[in-house]
Amino acid sequence: MSVSLILLPLAVAAVAATHGATAGRDREGHVVCEVQTRMRDETLLVAALRDTDAAVVAERGEITADWAGVCAVFRRAEDGIWSAHFTGDVDERRAVEAVRAIDAAYGRQVQRAVLERLREQAPAAGLRLESEQVTEDAAVRLVFAVEGRS
Repeated sequence: MSVSLILLPLAVAAVAATHGATAGRDREGHVVCEVQTRMRDETLLVAALRDTDAAVVAERGEITADWAGVCAVFRRAEDGIWSAHFTGDVDERRAVEAVRAIDAAYGRQVQRAVLERLREQAPAAGLRLESEQVTEDAAVRLVFAVEGRS
């Protein structure tokens, strides 16, 4: 089976939802549907795919992710919106579930990148990290002290 998904940025997805975005078929008969996502950064997407235990190859503007029995090819259109074409042992439900898992992994990658940037840039801003706490829901609370200013 073959399924193609259009990975809409969350802001675009909200507008599309009000205009009745639905699943359909392309010229080759593949199921095509739209899925809300926050994925923009290619490096973070590759890391997120690896977090879902995919074997990943990224080259020439295309990312291929391979799981046991399922393969997905991600391409970015000129407007910056990613699409994913799934082949193998997959149906629409499984493809959407896979994208949601990838999106969750992507969110964790974004969080990691932001935390790393905060830790790196804090000293230059006159801040010292006092404490860091990770909550049950994986939220991170950082407490910074302002370095002595007179």
